[in-house]
Amino acid sequence: MKDTLLIDGLERRDKVVFDYVFNFYYSSLCAFAMQYLNDRNAVEDLVQEFFVTLWIEAPSHPIHASLKTYLFAAVKNRCLDVQKHRKVVEKYRSFILFSTSEEDNLSDHLFAESELRHAIQNSVEKLPPRCREIFELSRLKGYSNQEIALHLGLSKRTVELQISNALKVLRKELVAYLPVWLVFWLLF
Repeated sequence: MKDTLLIDGLERRDKVVFDYVFNFYYSSLCAFAMQYLNDRNAVEDLVQEFFVTLWIEAPSHPIHASLKTYLFAAVKNRCLDVQKHRKVVEKYRSFILFSTSEEDNLSDHLFAESELRHAIQNSVEKLPPRCREIFELSRLKGYSNQEIALHLGLSKRTVELQISNALKVLRKELVAYLPVWLVFWLLF
């Protein structure tokens, strides 16, 4: 199919054209993104989210390049954004772990860490059972939202809402205990 017909179809939100483009390019875009992220679940989520955005924003963001060029450039940019975000998270994680003054001693750190873990554990235990189960699968075991949904027989949206609810409760529970930026960092 010609690019102009496909681009026109996408801009008109033609479902047949969108399905064709998705089915034709999805696996190639995932393979391409793997070169940047090397995480299959993250890649699949990224490409799926890109297609959702494409469906929503196609009428308001006309494509001026070839369709293939546009799709691969957009996915590459999203991969680079994820890499930047990972570097920032790692930078702050290193900063938190290794920023100690010479006066601090190890026992103070161990006590503070133990106290912090206890506060987080108590807050997580206060969550409703299903919400806690979903949160623990996500944050402690590293499952993706899609994996949790399949594992528990729920929709992905339900999983996302439960994680969002858990984070709200935990922010409220821990905000008095920790500086806001640290709570944010720990929960994300």
